[in-house]
Amino acid sequence: MAVQPRVVIIGAGIVGCALADELTERGWTDLTVLEQGPLFATGGSTSHAPGLVFQTNPSKTMTEFASYTVRKYSSLTLDDAWCFRQVGGLEVATTQARLVELKRRRGWATSWGVESSLLSPSECAELHPLLDPERILGGFHTPTDGLAKPVRAAQAQARRAIDRGARFLDQQKVTAIDRTAGRVRGVRTETDEFRADVVISAAGMWGPLIGALVDLTVPLVPMAHQYAKTTPLPDLRSDGFLEATLPILRHQDADLYFREHGDRLGIGAYGHRPMPIEPAEIGSLPGMPSEWPFTPEDFEQSWADAADLLPALASSKVEEGVNGLFSFTADGNPLLGEHPDLAGFWVAEAVWITHSAGVARAMAEWLVDGAPRTDLHGCDLNRFETAQLAPGYVHARSCQSFVEVYDILHPLQPAEKYRSLRTTPFYERQKDLGAVFLEAAGWERPHWYEANADLPEVAGIPARNEWASRFWSPIAGAEALVARERVAMFDMTPLKRLEVTGRGALPFLQTLTTNQVDKKPGAVTYTLMLGEDGGIRSDLTVARLADHTFQVGVNSQLDLDWLRRQLPADGSVQVRDLTGGTCCIGLWGPRAREVLAPLTKQDFSHRALGYFKGQQAYVGGVPVTALRLSYVGELGWELYTSAEYGRLLWDTLFEAGQSAGIIAAGRSAFNSMRLEKGYRLWGTDMTAEHDPYEAGVGFAVKMDKGFFVGREALEGKPPSSRRLSCLTIDDPYAVVMGSEPVYVGGQPAGYVTSAAFGYTIGKSIAYAWLPVEAVAGTTVQVEYFGERVPATVAAEPLFDPGMARLRS
Repeated sequence: MAVQPRVVIIGAGIVGCALADELTERGWTDLTVLEQGPLFATGGSTSHAPGLVFQTNPSKTMTEFASYTVRKYSSLTLDDAWCFRQVGGLEVATTQARLVELKRRRGWATSWGVESSLLSPSECAELHPLLDPERILGGFHTPTDGLAKPVRAAQAQARRAIDRGARFLDQQKVTAIDRTAGRVRGVRTETDEFRADVVISAAGMWGPLIGALVDLTVPLVPMAHQYAKTTPLPDLRSDGFLEATLPILRHQDADLYFREHGDRLGIGAYGHRPMPIEPAEIGSLPGMPSEWPFTPEDFEQSWADAADLLPALASSKVEEGVNGLFSFTADGNPLLGEHPDLAGFWVAEAVWITHSAGVARAMAEWLVDGAPRTDLHGCDLNRFETAQLAPGYVHARSCQSFVEVYDILHPLQPAEKYRSLRTTPFYERQKDLGAVFLEAAGWERPHWYEANADLPEVAGIPARNEWASRFWSPIAGAEALVARERVAMFDMTPLKRLEVTGRGALPFLQTLTTNQVDKKPGAVTYTLMLGEDGGIRSDLTVARLADHTFQVGVNSQLDLDWLRRQLPADGSVQVRDLTGGTCCIGLWGPRAREVLAPLTKQDFSHRALGYFKGQQAYVGGVPVTALRLSYVGELGWELYTSAEYGRLLWDTLFEAGQSAGIIAAGRSAFNSMRLEKGYRLWGTDMTAEHDPYEAGVGFAVKMDKGFFVGREALEGKPPSSRRLSCLTIDDPYAVVMGSEPVYVGGQPAGYVTSAAFGYTIGKSIAYAWLPVEAVAGTTVQVEYFGERVPATVAAEPLFDPGMARLRS
């Protein structure tokens, strides 16, 4: 029998208690939970959280967390008292924009398996009689949503863990984390020491302070969030046991939510100014009060909006209020995972009551089984780039995250102060061309160029509906057509690339990837990294530049983190991030060779440099690494050079391409073209929840090459019942946006991953996970803002199926 690890959890809030329950259920019973104050008393966010659980979220992962929380807490009681009541959730619209958004939310709920319905104003008022149906346009109802009693649920889970052998200790303020040789060894408090093989920080708003003990940035900001209770209302009955009988209610147009407290109403508000609590304020206190002092002036507009929605409040007033503390991150998601440099130190922070049990289950699976069943890339502690960990950036983005909790029209971009945080060497040239930038991972990325507004192709681009046309322009369609017909330059700099070197580099990459990378220098290989369970951790392009030197194109910081964790201890392999010091132009289109040939003495013919080949070259005097790759399905090259040469490379190509009709093209055109070619996007189309064969990338798996991580799981895997499928939608107006449910035979059977309009083929394209029975030619329906739009499963790729463009 394997020796049990000694586990210490820091924090006995609902996350720490849920983790203790899930871990002990899986046999990890040598477990201690440390709480700095009294157990199950006021002192943290668990004790004052209102406990509303709305499951529906645009993220499949976050919805799964919430749904498991509902199921688990519904089954718990504490001394015969309930821990969760499924009173239902009701979200109402008072504007047309919100009414449309509720239709989209209904689609998400259907995609992720949450029961829901759209209601008329009168139906909403039937469910919640305090509502005036004349003041609303409609609602979205989820009958399985409800109300959690957080402290009660925490204590119920703690008791189960204690019955299995865990211990909970209070008055244990952590002062140090012991470590030796890159591993955690124990935890010290003001009064005791605890040996540990695994330490999990579930300290909530204190998370950054615990992280600082192990030199770890925990990028969250505690925010004060207003919650008030009214005086008794005659229309509400008082029931001390049930506490609530009406659905929990959200009025997102006014940034408000409501729940009953017997005969009083609780009102939560996100409409006030952000009120961040600085780490110094937390660290200066011996313990954290459960709330900050209430600021009535910040609640004035919220009260007026609440009374407008619920006329019964006109005869009431605020009896008491708190500014409760919640943790916010730059993207609104939790922080889960292991310290990148300290084995055994784990984090489960910025987790709301809504997702607490689901997060705890995923963390327990990760720790005990080696991998969670749920894809966690959007919640991974190590997902942020270094620049995104700067205190100012974390503060600004977390404040914005608070402001945008219920916002449906925000630009999805960081505060202006933190725009232009990461720019490519082409940035000034792009601004001169009127680039419209959106941000990702701190990078400014052009999505289209206003300089292309006069292209004749613009006139033929079909319109979109108001919602889908946000952050889009018909110029993007013209850019895609020009790239197909002539040639275009795409800035590919933000795509992360690593250098893997050393005498052990080849066996290192062979072991971690699925395809054969043992090829001669100059070869480029598309390959996958799998988990032990055969799920797709990432997809990569590996260019062998020399015997012991590889350039590896990866998806995100998580790939760098993973590769570093796998490095052999003998120092035979080094991994270095090249991204910031280099740049890349994708020169793609049928006239790309015409542009490039006069600028170099190297032979760029297909005979000399075929598809998935690379070479060192000079282009107009600029040293480049030229890789014959195309993520848009066109003839062309990825041209890499040092950042110092970037502007000259841009100018050289742009000037030389004028006679060929060259343009600069943006990310929007790029996405349309890659879907026409059927290229998958990791993290969207496929994740660790999918294996290569069902995702349509089985060609990148070479089972005969020898051992690689995940090979054994693939060998024993039965045929999948699902497949990533290509859909075409004839209605050009219905450009679906992702996460919509897909109906087969009238029943919801899958969901959309990526979608865009295919300007070359003249149809909307969507990729979706569907049953394998939905073969090419099958007619399906995509629910698009409440309407079921006919679509057809199509053979792929939709463009250039014979690869003629790529092999020219």
